[in-house]
Amino acid sequence: MALWRSSSSLPTLILGLLSILLLHSTTTILAIRLGIVRRPSPNLPVFREAPAFRNGDECGSGDEKHIHVAMTLDANYLRGTMAAVLSILQHSTCPENLTFHFLSAHFEPDLFSGIKSTFPYLNFKIYRFDSKRVQNKISKSIRQALDQPLNYARIYLADLIPSNVGRVIYLDSDLVVVDDIEKLWGVDMEDKVVAAPEYCLANFTQYFTDEFWSDPEFSETFEGRNPCYFNTGVMVMDVDKWRTGGYTQKVDEWMSVQKKKRIYQLGSLPPFLLVLAGKIKPVDHRWNQHGLGGDNFQGKCRNLHPGPISLLHWSGKGKPWLRLDSRKPCTIDYLWAPYDLYRSSKHLFEE
Repeated sequence: MALWRSSSSLPTLILGLLSILLLHSTTTILAIRLGIVRRPSPNLPVFREAPAFRNGDECGSGDEKHIHVAMTLDANYLRGTMAAVLSILQHSTCPENLTFHFLSAHFEPDLFSGIKSTFPYLNFKIYRFDSKRVQNKISKSIRQALDQPLNYARIYLADLIPSNVGRVIYLDSDLVVVDDIEKLWGVDMEDKVVAAPEYCLANFTQYFTDEFWSDPEFSETFEGRNPCYFNTGVMVMDVDKWRTGGYTQKVDEWMSVQKKKRIYQLGSLPPFLLVLAGKIKPVDHRWNQHGLGGDNFQGKCRNLHPGPISLLHWSGKGKPWLRLDSRKPCTIDYLWAPYDLYRSSKHLFEE
């Protein structure tokens, strides 16, 4: 059941009712306070205020019930981040137990107020990621977006969030969750540092250069394990094990090697694979229907993979908000559109 508070003017009430039509909920939680927020900054997009989702009767309280989610805040992807957060809240049975940890290259008060005005009831903190930390470690990749320092922030996540956070779900900004995220949170890590969907049928050799595979010192890296590709845009991380195992340093070391010898071409993913491929806890593929943004060059439309879906991920060049705004969307982009809180969003609903 959804509850709303009456406003002082009829137009505001009408806007609230229209918002309800666009924001349908599949859970039994409560939603209140709908409306339009004022522009927090001329440099940030304008977003509608989201519903305030409340816990169901079965939800408990206490730190052990909290679910921690980490994401980055990038001006070019902020619209995607807002949609992702809304989707998580909307499908969560216990949304008030969620805490979001946002990583940003610039700590701007307008950014904080922008999130607060869009999600007035959200539990969140913003942490500044110092871009200088990777300034001399980034090598040019096949797509410029992959070269941004914030794309590497996930490597240093354990150093940025509070020490009392022992587990966190890291999510990219170009996705929506269509299932209760508590199911992903509750995965049995089996003493692994990372849990994620892995894809052992993918051509693993393509993620590294011929120079890597022709050098015995490098190619022996995967000896004794069965390395499979996994997408670092959806990961459950045991932060305690990450810290004690020195995994930040391990990934860092491979980035330093890359600066001396060109051993890969795909941003922050390959160093993760070098350290963790074949050592993670596999998660059901339903938790990362990735590649919906097409390849890294043209971003052509793709269809859904067969099977159940809990998370839709527009990894690749094509982003749903850009394709929708250009009036040249892929069919799959209409699954993202209902979560878009961008104030000027019309897409094709008016048609």
